[in-house]
Amino acid sequence: MEKIRVKASSEYDVLVGRGLIDICGELVGKVIKPCRAALITDDTVDGLYAARVEKSFEKSGFKCIKFVFPHGESSKSFANYEEILEFLAENKFTRSDIIVALGGGVTGDLAGFCAASFLRGVRFVQIPTTFLAAVDSSVGGKTAVNLKAGKNLAGAFHQPALVVCDTDTFNTLPEEVFADGVAETVKYGVITDKKLFETMQGNFKADIEKIVAACVKIKAQIVANDEFDTGERMLLNLGHTIGHAIEKCSDFKITHGHAVAIGMAVAAFAAEKEGIAERGTAAEITDTLIKCGLPTTCGYKSAELAESALSDKKRSGGEITLVLPERIGKCCLKKIKTDSLLSFVSEGIEGANKYNT
Repeated sequence: MEKIRVKASSEYDVLVGRGLIDICGELVGKVIKPCRAALITDDTVDGLYAARVEKSFEKSGFKCIKFVFPHGESSKSFANYEEILEFLAENKFTRSDIIVALGGGVTGDLAGFCAASFLRGVRFVQIPTTFLAAVDSSVGGKTAVNLKAGKNLAGAFHQPALVVCDTDTFNTLPEEVFADGVAETVKYGVITDKKLFETMQGNFKADIEKIVAACVKIKAQIVANDEFDTGERMLLNLGHTIGHAIEKCSDFKITHGHAVAIGMAVAAFAAEKEGIAERGTAAEITDTLIKCGLPTTCGYKSAELAESALSDKKRSGGEITLVLPERIGKCCLKKIKTDSLLSFVSEGIEGANKYNT
């Protein structure tokens, strides 16, 4: 088991290893005195891991109650947020109790936002069960629900007390769900780690624990430098501005990681067209994504995506901040006028689609 320390406004550890599900209660008990624990999970993960987690927590002296919601992005809603808050209130939860998020990114975001706002803040623990949640969303304290206007537009920064990542849980993931995490891992490589990027071009599954730890270390350092997403942390959104727009336009039929993969390709080709990225960067990113079984072409119109992207959190007044690759291992933040976004998106989509024909 590897331990990575995240130095945010409240410091905590991320534990990465195999077989941690069955000792998660013991691990949590080392940092939080046994109390009541509200286990929040979806109906898929409930059948796979909830009983084992409850058994481990009960064995370590915690008293568990459980809330289960339907799986899928549509559950990251105010309706479920309200229902969980009422559940906590009905069970007379207090600030001395904890929330445990067991599942993927939707569960972590939803349960985390409940933890951030119930009684103005209670402690919570992340137990990610997807590759994507392990390498990205479970770390860093971003919590949110979606609005009709766009993804993650209502939320709060609220750091977990502990993250317990059992990489054995990835064995139950469908290939397309696992690939969502691959997209985020490729993103980390493009942003800051060329060696990690190159690792994703080969048989990386044998080193999955090391890969998760590498991504967490990158994110931990960035979060330590910019916890509240005002500068450097924005780099973690490579591919996300267009990716979130694609998710919304598809009514979330295209999953987050797949949409981010397309968004990375679009951003790379646009950056190359504008002379920001070194020649060949877009092709290298696209080839790697394709090799990993991820999409890189976009079937939506530029105007549709640009309009949706204007709801992005990185917009400020008449400008929007884009994350663009300069070369593998180095990205930059570029502010452009919102009325220039359409042409930028058009360049990227044209380049990505043309490369794949």
